[in-house]
Amino acid sequence: MTQQLLRWQQRLAGFTTLVGRSSAWLALLLVLGMVLVVVLRYGFGIGNIALQESLTYLHGSLFMLAIAYTLAEDEHVRVDVLYQRFSPRGRAWVNLLGTLFLLLPVCAATFWLSLDYVVSSWREQEASANGGLPFVYLLKTLLLILPALLTVQALAELLRHGLTLLGAAPPAPQDHPGEGL
Repeated sequence: MTQQLLRWQQRLAGFTTLVGRSSAWLALLLVLGMVLVVVLRYGFGIGNIALQESLTYLHGSLFMLAIAYTLAEDEHVRVDVLYQRFSPRGRAWVNLLGTLFLLLPVCAATFWLSLDYVVSSWREQEASANGGLPFVYLLKTLLLILPALLTVQALAELLRHGLTLLGAAPPAPQDHPGEGL
């Protein structure tokens, strides 16, 4: 049973890790796009609203798609005045309870409160009013993808911390070569 739970934990975390690592390429596109906007505007006096809006889309996509990955890697912001002094079992309890009573309800509320907003945008095929990109509804869809990805990772976290409490040794977030440079 423990091995099966561990496999599920790895699959769920693997999915959010794949999405997060894939979305990292958006950072490169964002930088290249910003350089292009600056060169066009200040080098050639050319402004392009659609190109500038594409940077907003990339920026939003990068963060909304990488949040679950950040949680998977245990790199999220944590106020650990007391947490750092807890045993691994105490930390597992804090993380499990925080996931159950804070993260999952916030994910559910975000999804529920965004649903009509996103559906309305899709229904209207909402586009930028000022000549920008015609895909505002795609950007707004991230408001549903974000809590869905976080929920997947929350389930992985519940399994990971639950396994810790059961005495199993689930895998820790991956080490980062070159960290701290």
